[in-house]
Amino acid sequence: MSLLNKVRLQYKPALPLFLHNFRQLGFSPDSNNVFNTEAEEISRLFPRTFGQPLLHGHNSTLRNLRPLHVGVVFSGGQAAGGHNVIIGLHDALKTLHENSSLVGFIGGPNGIINGKTLPLTPELLLKYRNQGGFDLIGSGRTKIETPEQLKSALQVVETLKLDGLVIIGGDDSNTNAAILAEYFMQQGCLTKVIGVPKTIDGDLQNKHLQISFGFDTACKTYAEMIGNLAKDAISDKKYTHVVKVMGRSASHIALECAFRTHPNLTLIGEEIASKKMTLQAVVDEVVEVIETRAKNGKNYGLIIIPEGLIEFIPELQTLIKELNTILASSSGVPENEIIGQLSTNAKACYEVLPENIRKQLLVERDPHGNVHVSLIETDRLLIELVGKELKKRQVKCNMVGHFFGYEGRSGYPSNFDCNYCTTLGYTAALLIDEGMTGYMAVVQDLHRPVVEWKIAALPIAMLLGLEERSGKLKPVIRKALVDLEGHPFKVFKELRKHWAKEDDYQFPGPIQFFGDQALTDSIPMTMSLSVNPL
Repeated sequence: MSLLNKVRLQYKPALPLFLHNFRQLGFSPDSNNVFNTEAEEISRLFPRTFGQPLLHGHNSTLRNLRPLHVGVVFSGGQAAGGHNVIIGLHDALKTLHENSSLVGFIGGPNGIINGKTLPLTPELLLKYRNQGGFDLIGSGRTKIETPEQLKSALQVVETLKLDGLVIIGGDDSNTNAAILAEYFMQQGCLTKVIGVPKTIDGDLQNKHLQISFGFDTACKTYAEMIGNLAKDAISDKKYTHVVKVMGRSASHIALECAFRTHPNLTLIGEEIASKKMTLQAVVDEVVEVIETRAKNGKNYGLIIIPEGLIEFIPELQTLIKELNTILASSSGVPENEIIGQLSTNAKACYEVLPENIRKQLLVERDPHGNVHVSLIETDRLLIELVGKELKKRQVKCNMVGHFFGYEGRSGYPSNFDCNYCTTLGYTAALLIDEGMTGYMAVVQDLHRPVVEWKIAALPIAMLLGLEERSGKLKPVIRKALVDLEGHPFKVFKELRKHWAKEDDYQFPGPIQFFGDQALTDSIPMTMSLSVNPL
């Protein structure tokens, strides 16, 4: 282990004051939980768990506690802090009863289907405290949805006699949790299913859930590297760095990194969609910033774009949607036949794209059978099209593309994520002990000091809507987009005018674990702006 490995093991995550009398806590229902969803269809699919109330943590009397046997699984991509969720869950279970036990399912949801488990003992967990990654038990992206998969999962949890199953994941993984909770109840299985909100993209949030874990660490990691590029840009004054950051379906990471580094231009996908900007309009916006800076003797700069940018451009969105529909029912069809099935507008859009982007649209598929947008080199597409336009205008610009993605998923979790994840683990344990199922563990008031945080639980079925996957409508948790009417975006709109012209770059540097608490315990800037307007 490195020296920092060893030092981080000694960090003791802070817990909300509310959790200090953990054995005397419970949950109370709140009927004022209004969610926008296709209620009739979702209630038909989830008759036993739809309509459950929002829950708030409250002080209760000391209960008759019993040992609990709980399983836990990582689902989906990595996010810093996952190990602390497991450790918080373990510590909470042991606090409730010393004979409680925890097992991990190896390799993600496949571990549940195949019954591959690992006993999570205190000795084993000791070396994973405050460490990044999901390497303790691994992860996977399997969806437990077919009758065979559901039956196998049921058999495994009943064989293990699990009181609870905790699924740590994003929107799709928590949808899995809702499906399993409903199925287990239907089959008379007593295993309770609880979800934990994880995704670095930040698109798993709503009025009751401020942010998913991992977002803070990822953004601070990306911001360090973006700040380094900004310093490089003003040092040699001859490169414009175009940085693509994670965020296929929403631009939360791009916006957060913009606040942390003050780039000359940040494209927000939601704004582009709202304005119905064409691909050429997006190119022109980038060109205008570069050209204006060049006229002021600044042939360098910094631009941030979200990885899912092309899905927000209406003409490309239409193209991708049509391709998804065509490819869902076709396999191994020649390119000319696929293009022949496109509408006139979609075909015109396809034909202006560089050849390498065309191939990526046709060949790569994601786990849902759709165009694998995260693998499309959006930064290269933009650089090529912007470069052609700049050449027409005789503007010199050396653009360099970067993609910051996996780098932000598995680093040492920030103190914020360490504390947050540990509290989520405690919340999940309490929900299982209370006999709740089909809920997502939630920590509220995250913008306040840790001691003031509160715990709650969201009924997952109430978050579901219908979305097309592989050509079929399926229940999923809708992704939260950047709120263009929210205060953070309004502040960004005012500041970006200055950032475009000036070299107002910020250099946040690496995540800090020691020293001034303002540095070590800082929270996401967008979250802070949401509740503490400037």
